[in-house]
Amino acid sequence: MSAPLSTLLPRRLLLSAALAVAGLATGAGAFAQAPIVIKLSHVVAPDTPKGKGAQRFKELVEERSKGRLKVEVYPNSQLYKDKEELEALQLGSVQMLAPSLAKFGPLGVKEFEVFDLPFLFKDDAAFRNTTQTLGMELFKKLEPKGIKGLAFWDNGFHIMSANKPLHHVADFKGLKMRIQSSKVLDAQMRALGAIPQVMAFSELYQALQSGVVDGTEGVPSNFYTQKTYEVQKHTTVSNHGHLAYALIINKKFYDGLPADLRAVVDSSVKDATTYANAIAATENQQAMEKIKASGKTTVYTLTPAEVNEWKLALMSVHKDMEGRVGKATIESAYKASGFVLPK
Repeated sequence: MSAPLSTLLPRRLLLSAALAVAGLATGAGAFAQAPIVIKLSHVVAPDTPKGKGAQRFKELVEERSKGRLKVEVYPNSQLYKDKEELEALQLGSVQMLAPSLAKFGPLGVKEFEVFDLPFLFKDDAAFRNTTQTLGMELFKKLEPKGIKGLAFWDNGFHIMSANKPLHHVADFKGLKMRIQSSKVLDAQMRALGAIPQVMAFSELYQALQSGVVDGTEGVPSNFYTQKTYEVQKHTTVSNHGHLAYALIINKKFYDGLPADLRAVVDSSVKDATTYANAIAATENQQAMEKIKASGKTTVYTLTPAEVNEWKLALMSVHKDMEGRVGKATIESAYKASGFVLPK
């Protein structure tokens, strides 16, 4: 004999309620298991030292977090151009960046521009000693801006290019030279007699091709991957500057991670940094060889006498920047890098 309808209805209601609760629990469990996404944006190609370092970081984080963290890498200014990316980081639109050190001036942390001083570093060891001492102290100045510095990534020494030979200081007179947004780089080009033009990296190739600018500075790996050497008749190996990136993260996001996941980020940063720095010299050397082999640009290496001529012309920049970067910061950089004034 079947149960009366009056007793079936409450049972059905209880069963429906139980199923609903179970469904909510299942949904909550699925939600809790969704990975935390870290968007890492940068402005260069994936096959550069920075691009490969970002990819290595992604692989390490995802493996070590066992899928609890997911890193999405956006190269080639896919999300933001040079001027936009720091604001995006502060707003939390992206969680990580790897900008060059020239980018922090607009935030009011002008001391990072000390790394742009011409001929400050005689070799890679001098550069790395400076980042690991002075550089780590400067990272602390980013924290009130909502940014935490994680590591410095090295990308080697700068070269120059133009549609005319650049051997002597007089060769720069009147040339429109693309630079990053940095008062030090602006002063550098003016000291050489050139006209500095601030421009997003993503716009450089077209600007060189169309003649909007006459030349630029940068590292061989970026010249090669962006193909700027195809629209520049002359390239000068000058080693006048050193390119570095700061791997940075939104501080609120970083502090909000569970402690074990912060440890994953930290260990992955450490190992990805070792990897990126190790490949930088090799990648730039190989890029330089490919640029030479292309036959599309004449590559010239400055003589010691020409290097000294450039140094003497550019020492005024060091003095002029004391008011902006700080005399104490410059002196600390001299000490860490072993800088010697030219004679």
